[in-house]
Amino acid sequence: MGESHAIIALLAMASDLFEALKGVHVRTLLDQGYENSVLEAITLQSCDGDWPQFLARRIQRLLAKQPQAAGIDCNLISLATVTLNCFLQANVTGPPLSYNPADRILPSSLFEGTNTTIERLKRRLISGLSIDGEAVYGLIPHIELFCLPKCILNHPSMTQDLPLRLARLRVNFWHQRLLNDISSSLQQIIYDDLHLIGDSVFTKPAFNGIITPAQFLLERATIHIYHGFDRKARADIKQAAVERSFHFALTGRLGKRTKYQEKELSQLVVLAKSADEDEEAARFGENLSAEFATTGSDPSQLTEAIPRKLNLDDDTLLESIAFTKAAASAPKTQQDDQLHPSLESLDPGSQPLLQPLDAIILLATASSITNTSPTDGLTREETLPYAERVILGGSSNWQVYTQALLVRSRIEGYRLRTIERGVLQLQAIVDQVIAETSPLEAPKDDAKSAEKISTTFLPQPKSSESASASERLQYIYQLASPPRWKLESELADRWVSLGGLRTALEIYERLQMWAEVALCWAANDREDKARKIIRRQLYNSVITTSTNKLLEDDEDNHVGDYRIERDPLPVDAPRLFCILGDLEKSTAAYERAWEISKQRYARAQRSLGKYYLANGELDSASTAYARSLKVNPQNHAIWFASGCIKLQQEDWAGAADAFARAVQIEDTDAESWSNLAVALLKLPPDVLPGDLDASEPKPDKARSNVEHVLEDGGNGSNVPVTDPQKHVREAFTALKRAAALKRESFRIWQNLLSVSVQLSPPPYTEIIISQTRLIELLGTVEGERCVDAEIVEGLVAHLVTTYPRAPTEVDMAEIVGRQPENDSTIQAPALKKVGFERTVIDLVQKKITPLITSSRRLWLVTAKLSLYLQHPSNALSAYEKAWRVTLNQPGWENGTEETKAAWKEVADSTIDLLDGYESFGARTREAGMGAGELVAKDWRFKARSAVRSVLARAKEGWEGDDGYETLKERLQELKSV
Repeated sequence: MGESHAIIALLAMASDLFEALKGVHVRTLLDQGYENSVLEAITLQSCDGDWPQFLARRIQRLLAKQPQAAGIDCNLISLATVTLNCFLQANVTGPPLSYNPADRILPSSLFEGTNTTIERLKRRLISGLSIDGEAVYGLIPHIELFCLPKCILNHPSMTQDLPLRLARLRVNFWHQRLLNDISSSLQQIIYDDLHLIGDSVFTKPAFNGIITPAQFLLERATIHIYHGFDRKARADIKQAAVERSFHFALTGRLGKRTKYQEKELSQLVVLAKSADEDEEAARFGENLSAEFATTGSDPSQLTEAIPRKLNLDDDTLLESIAFTKAAASAPKTQQDDQLHPSLESLDPGSQPLLQPLDAIILLATASSITNTSPTDGLTREETLPYAERVILGGSSNWQVYTQALLVRSRIEGYRLRTIERGVLQLQAIVDQVIAETSPLEAPKDDAKSAEKISTTFLPQPKSSESASASERLQYIYQLASPPRWKLESELADRWVSLGGLRTALEIYERLQMWAEVALCWAANDREDKARKIIRRQLYNSVITTSTNKLLEDDEDNHVGDYRIERDPLPVDAPRLFCILGDLEKSTAAYERAWEISKQRYARAQRSLGKYYLANGELDSASTAYARSLKVNPQNHAIWFASGCIKLQQEDWAGAADAFARAVQIEDTDAESWSNLAVALLKLPPDVLPGDLDASEPKPDKARSNVEHVLEDGGNGSNVPVTDPQKHVREAFTALKRAAALKRESFRIWQNLLSVSVQLSPPPYTEIIISQTRLIELLGTVEGERCVDAEIVEGLVAHLVTTYPRAPTEVDMAEIVGRQPENDSTIQAPALKKVGFERTVIDLVQKKITPLITSSRRLWLVTAKLSLYLQHPSNALSAYEKAWRVTLNQPGWENGTEETKAAWKEVADSTIDLLDGYESFGARTREAGMGAGELVAKDWRFKARSAVRSVLARAKEGWEGDDGYETLKERLQELKSV
């Protein structure tokens, strides 16, 4: 089928399920009693009651009929799209369906000649949605509405054009969201389609008739955020704002937050304004209508009803920030100059209504900030204004407004003053969703379902008080609205965090989320209760095999009574076995979870790996982690743990490969970068990361992991393989990245400093930056001990040899901030000190010198630098301080073998001091007070006094020593002058 036909079919799709089911091909597909001799042999009975197999075989037979296949494709895609929207309406957005869709999709003729009932079929459908051991919620209503489009859109015989890929992307992503955790297999399928669609959205105008570039970018950002690729999500959000000419900024404005606040303070606010409709229409042309094509909704006809918003009603905080009204003649601030002109005139307290997609951009931005930042107060303060802007600006779409309320309630649930409103708002949203997704009347053939329908405090709204299904579904694929059971589970989690255990348990038990019930008890030190709940789901009791009793019915049963494994097991059995293993510290439970998932449940091996690691069984832990990563290679935490194990096993090549994979997945993890550097430093030059046998180098193609993550590192990538410093350069690049990500870790800076000096030639800039940062982090605690004297000596020595011409008097005048007094002494102007020269001088004079207390080496470094700068008085002062430091060492005059090194240092320091007096004492002071005078008029007296004091203290212990005799000779020389 051509793309134009697919577009026409999608744009002209039926508005409800009744219209979609009228097609001949659709009736032929679903109803085996419908007159069609071609498909009469394919029945549910012939497929052993497997409805997806029944659909797949009938689709295959229908599409084999040529040339009608094009029309069949069109009808099937329309059917899949409508049924998926009905599923989302019934479980996510509302309003409730006015009919039972099973009556239309699962006709009674389907079950003729079988012992299968609708309830059995639905349970089988839910079980069939499990993938990689991850299960969906076991009580999903109207699951047939999801399985039908899932089967149609993933059928290999369907025409693989872009409209089908878009529909398949959506149904597969919703499948991912229905699972308990992310499935790596499904993730790969999703991103394959996402890549193909992304290449075409911006290049094919016909495809833009279905979805605008901005819509696709936001949909892709939602997928990225769900899978943890927040950097990609932020890039898409930014591009979507550009596509829509939407300008927004997080800034500050004066205002009052509390009722009793007198002084106005700067408050965070998001200024945002949508593009004018005429401007947007001119920019996008006909593509603007695509926003309403799939739902038939017109923005001019949207209901003015909005979801229920709760007031704060706090005795201190205002309902919203009271911003200061800006005067018309007020001058612009520097911050205003950085804003887009359309935002400068906005009143932060009364901003215009946003268009729905623009509101989604703000909500997606808040989600990306939350995912990539620590969950602390600063993060919540930064994200709250985005949700407030959408809420206070008013409602332009029911579902978008509901999502904004949900985002705000999540943020406010952690603040003391707003925690009550946060929980009650979440409860109100849950009540709204339950009321809006509960059927108007229970199915007549399903009395149990009628009993399980949740009651709420809110009545079902009237049609005039609610929004239409088309309006709610209009942006459902760009939003991250959760289904009703996940929303209720989130409410229960919130009650647990607040200590409302009983309320949380009531919600979990009503939802029959037994894993969460057990975890709730375990978190409150009732592991015996938790074990009993889990074992009851997995095993029958030796006392009774009833599967329908409530927990209270068998309170007298001991946990050990549950020993007969159920057949069949529940759909989430792998997860339950892993929880049981956590509670009982049982490897057998983990192995059973791995077995029943057909070696696809990665968590089972992760749990095994953690268990073995805790018990010191490194080999077993490494094997378990390797199996987990084979199923889910996108798990950053397990790559990191695997790398740590290999470091302990001294498998340097394997560790480097593991940490390289970790930073490929999460390139903002400083610890992974740091550990990668450690592993690389241990590797021999001819061994590549990932080698199983370090004695045999691997071919160049095996170098991809580490070299890929370091390809932009400068010093670590563009070097020959035979370079003996190759791994040192790679480690240097990795540590630079780690230090940039975690600037507060002094250990990373220490490692970077030590690796930097191993390189040839040394990267002097990084050495100076590392030493400076270490002083900033540790200087107040460790003082001079945070300074590597040997490295600083090397820096100053390199300065002296590389820049042999000392600064002139002009340069010295610049340092002290004055002009030379005698113009006749001014030499030719020298180049201004920049780069290496300036940074070394600043490091020593401004950072190191204030810390020195007892290090002779550091005082000698400052003396050498002062001599280079032609500051003889400072140089002599440094020599004097170095001498006093060594003289203050305890016990050097005792004359024992243990103190001989200390005595030698005292003697050497005294000789250095004498040399300093002779060299600088008669020179002219260069600047400051006493400029032009001698540095030390009485330098001979000071020199003799210093030698005498040392000789007097050392006479008893060191008389006759070489150092002692040398000092006596120098004293005689001073006397003879």
